[in-house]
Amino acid sequence: MDTNPAFFNTWSPRVLSILRIVTAFLFMLHGTAKLFHVPHQPQFDNLELMSLVGLQGILEAGGGLLLLIGLFTRPVAFILCGDMAVAYFMAHQPKGWLPILNGGDLAVLFCFVFLYLWAAGPGQWSIDAGLRTKP
Repeated sequence: MDTNPAFFNTWSPRVLSILRIVTAFLFMLHGTAKLFHVPHQPQFDNLELMSLVGLQGILEAGGGLLLLIGLFTRPVAFILCGDMAVAYFMAHQPKGWLPILNGGDLAVLFCFVFLYLWAAGPGQWSIDAGLRTKP
């Protein structure tokens, strides 16, 4: 396969934005399910806001929204990366060491996508990128 540097130089920042937007939307849904019951998940019907699960919902909904629009992307991604690492080791790793068997594969994937977003930035379709181009 012949690689075209101009193609990749043009599309890499755009695809990075798409990765950020899709990941943020999926992550945000976990928070809205916990906080607003949308989409409804019965296990969150009696959620106490001032609990670890409530705090997790706030991080997921709020952090997901900030990532979705690409505002404060790097610090938010860094915080969410750590959040997902803690979630994995608190909730999943005690059930076994292999993520596919302990139900933690999504937490691991979110953790490393957030780590990548911290290092790579938001991509060109973001508020952060728009703020950088202002004088």
